[in-house]
Amino acid sequence: MGKRSRKMDDARKKILILGGSGFLGHAIYKELCNYFDTYGTYFSNKLFRDNKQFFRYDITEDDIFQVLDKIKPQLIISALRGNFDAQIVAHQHILEYVSQIDGKIYFISSANVFDAYSKYPSYENDKTLSESIYGRLKIKIENMLMRLPKEKMAILRVPMVFGNNSPRIKEIKDNIWGNKPIEVFPNLIMNVTNVDKLTQQIHYLINHNKSGIYHLGSTDVVHHEDLIREIVERIGKFNPIYKRIYTTNEERYMAVLPKENKLPKNLQTSYQEIIDHHILG
Repeated sequence: MGKRSRKMDDARKKILILGGSGFLGHAIYKELCNYFDTYGTYFSNKLFRDNKQFFRYDITEDDIFQVLDKIKPQLIISALRGNFDAQIVAHQHILEYVSQIDGKIYFISSANVFDAYSKYPSYENDKTLSESIYGRLKIKIENMLMRLPKEKMAILRVPMVFGNNSPRIKEIKDNIWGNKPIEVFPNLIMNVTNVDKLTQQIHYLINHNKSGIYHLGSTDVVHHEDLIREIVERIGKFNPIYKRIYTTNEERYMAVLPKENKLPKNLQTSYQEIIDHHILG
């Protein structure tokens, strides 16, 4: 009886994915839509126009309150992209909405919130500091979320995301076919994830009503150049041009590793598993 009741509660739970037509947002939608009453937003992709679960949302023109009032979600997953100032305003309104309901927000953040630190990997409770505009945007939104009661928010920091249809894999393939150089950063040490593993992890966090800060990437690290070269080998027998870019003479880390909030073993992964089972799967 308990299990059946839990499934019924899950089915009634309304989830709204902001940025639901993007690569990551749509993958999250496909993972969740058979288990929850799941909705998404889209902007320009006409493929979603006739899907009644998707609502058009222009981040620079529309007020997110209009979408929230229509759907009335209990859980919001923000994978928004677009104008940075508009993102700040949208998240201010989302936080206002979440603070007034029995619900929460899951914010997809980035390893870039630590891009000013280069000598070590970063963990959940480390202080954020970024030299990039993108990283500073993510920090600003994270800090806004921190003002909510802890049970109302989760910050999901994500490293580079791969997958067979991911923008990064498409770019590598396009460069191979077009005989263009593939950029590699020999001094960059990073962890990675795959869209399938990431969406499974997010599903787990929702099922278990988790809150707080999570680092959702491989539990180990790899040099960027080694990773890209191995991916190219998996794509096929090519002899591509590599453009090696050195932003510093020393090795630098861009890795968000889990320490405090570890997921179950079956949801953890290594960078080699990402390559072996997911990137071209």
